[in-house]
Amino acid sequence: MPELPDITAYLSALQPRILGQPLTQIRIASPFLLRTVQPPIEDLEGHTVRSLHRIGKRIAIEFDNGHWLVLHLMIAGRLHWRPLGAKLGGRNNLAAFDFPNGSLVLTEAGSKRRASLHLFRNADDMQSVDPGGLDLFEDDVFTSTLDEFRTALTAENRTLKRALTDPRILSGIGNAYSDEILHAARLSPIQLTHKLTSEQVQRLYTATRDTLKLWIDRLNAEASQNFPEKVTAFRKDMAVHGRFGQPCPTCGQPIQRIRYADNETNYCAQCQTNGKVLADRSLSRLLGTDWPRTLDELEALKKR
Repeated sequence: MPELPDITAYLSALQPRILGQPLTQIRIASPFLLRTVQPPIEDLEGHTVRSLHRIGKRIAIEFDNGHWLVLHLMIAGRLHWRPLGAKLGGRNNLAAFDFPNGSLVLTEAGSKRRASLHLFRNADDMQSVDPGGLDLFEDDVFTSTLDEFRTALTAENRTLKRALTDPRILSGIGNAYSDEILHAARLSPIQLTHKLTSEQVQRLYTATRDTLKLWIDRLNAEASQNFPEKVTAFRKDMAVHGRFGQPCPTCGQPIQRIRYADNETNYCAQCQTNGKVLADRSLSRLLGTDWPRTLDELEALKKR
């Protein structure tokens, strides 16, 4: 699933292409994509893109008539910049947004249709899709204080993996970057937030800031050259995510993996869990009480 650094890269690539440009036509090929009825999607045609924003893992586009289009790519949704009028043949092509200089095409791999579009009349209505978690970055700058981070993290007693990826707690972090953050912080994914020491909170805060900023800068640099056509959760320069069985870049021990429902956690036992491999029944019981069974359920959580 595209996460905060990936969405930031998309926005960086979209800015010079669609900001200030009129949306001449919308073509929707999948009836499951559009999740709102009013206002009608045709209301956007002929109107100019006023601004682009990120809401967690969502892309929000403001138009000059005050309407907002919000796109959630979920797990397999991806964006592509194509020549104007690109055809929508094939079942993976869900929609195209035509601008004078090209077409923004939305695709989704697989048979499940999880990606979604919402259209709102104004900014107040648009906020209904915000899960409410602490947004750590503003315009690619880390703006959250240590106290804000600690307050959000410890509002509920959760495993660190759940706390980092719960959109009601922190905004924009998912499976991939939570693994990278926890490895950088040298913390176990199943450690409970209420048992963190002050020093561990500081380590996690620093690791979260530095890891996300590192990948934001990397992906933005790539997006400045070419539109990000190969957005993936598995990147060769990652330390642990997607590297099960491969050597840890810090200590050389093999990366371990936990699988529960739709979720996968990658970690280094030597660096993060004092050498203990997390694979017993008590772990399954812990995850069963702390994790939704599907990523759809996790993404649907809203601030209480």
